[in-house]
Amino acid sequence: MFEIVLYHPEIPPNTGNTMRLAANTGCTLHLIEPLGFTLDDAKLRRAGMDYRDKAVVRVHADLDSWRKQAHPGRVFALAKIGTTRYTDVGFKAGDSFLFGPESVGLPSDVLEAEFVTDVLNIPMQPEVRSLNLANAVAIVIYEAWRQHRFTSPTT
Repeated sequence: MFEIVLYHPEIPPNTGNTMRLAANTGCTLHLIEPLGFTLDDAKLRRAGMDYRDKAVVRVHADLDSWRKQAHPGRVFALAKIGTTRYTDVGFKAGDSFLFGPESVGLPSDVLEAEFVTDVLNIPMQPEVRSLNLANAVAIVIYEAWRQHRFTSPTT
């Protein structure tokens, strides 16, 4: 399926909701430290509900550790400054979607990293700053899954 990567997530309910999304869509959720909470945080547990045990969640010390352990193929970073709309890409099994922390998004050195295939955007009204992280993840994952007719694509 697809890989969801949260870089330095800060808000427990967003990660809990993303964990629930991962369980429901068959994605693996990768959390890149530092995290703005502990994995036993009550807000994370409440948002993740009973899906925490059903989700595949991996925690990595940094992006290099994630890359060494996960061996990602294509990596799509999501950022407001992305020049490619997320709906304009044909997604493949094993694609990774990299999202930044809620307060600041992905830093420029990550957006410009050699391992990033492309920087995608989700269209929004120009006068607003950002979408909720869990909502942004859901939008992109469901588009990728829709492209595969809501079946589990094989690598």
